[in-house]
Amino acid sequence: MATVTTQASAAIFRPSCSSRSGFLTGSSGKLHRQVGFRTVAPPSSASSSSFKVQAKKGEWLPGLASPAYLNGSLPGDNGFDPLGLAEDPENLRWFVQAELVNGRWAMLGVAGMLLPEVFTKIGILNVPKWYDAGKEEYFASSSTLFVIEFILFHYVEIRRWQDIKNPGSVNQDPIFKQYSLPPNEVGYPGGIFNPLNFAPTLEAKEKELANGRLAMLAFLGFVVQHNVTGQGPFDNLLQHLSDPWHNTIVQTLRGN
Repeated sequence: MATVTTQASAAIFRPSCSSRSGFLTGSSGKLHRQVGFRTVAPPSSASSSSFKVQAKKGEWLPGLASPAYLNGSLPGDNGFDPLGLAEDPENLRWFVQAELVNGRWAMLGVAGMLLPEVFTKIGILNVPKWYDAGKEEYFASSSTLFVIEFILFHYVEIRRWQDIKNPGSVNQDPIFKQYSLPPNEVGYPGGIFNPLNFAPTLEAKEKELANGRLAMLAFLGFVVQHNVTGQGPFDNLLQHLSDPWHNTIVQTLRGN
């Protein structure tokens, strides 16, 4: 929502949009964009050409009060917990890490579902689509691969759980003693897990969470699309683009 500010402005209007995409300030008479901020008191000097605003986090629905335990201090906190699942601080700490890890897996999963299909379609690869990948023959049987994967994931998840309960307790590798992780916060281990040395700033954390949440929705969408159409996401996109007015979700649902 746009807000017009002038030198004679006596107040800033609070928009109804809940998105926290930022704001712009500048000289008077220009159109400014202010999203996701509350009303603040006007500046002491009426000649000021810009106003200082205070960000208000924790409003996933405009006008709805946020729970007391979601005070906006966490990255990506928009006050969304209608069932009160995170009221217990211990549960909240676990849910924060669970969302972060699930978002990362979802981003990898979406890329693994979409990119092989795209590259196969344009002739770079020749691999099965994600819903047929489990039917292929690999170096071991599906049962053997499942057992290996279960053991490895179980070990990693136990170590991650220990780190959440006692931060830093698993920084030292128990077998290869020469490998250790720097003392970073839980969920952002650094070291070999951060080869490009990205700093886990608040802005970076919120961007990662936003992309992770979007990837979780995309993953669910890919699964539903396949169950309805029997095709992958790229095939669905090409079908829609070939006739956008007739190949839509409405026609698909009506045909089924």
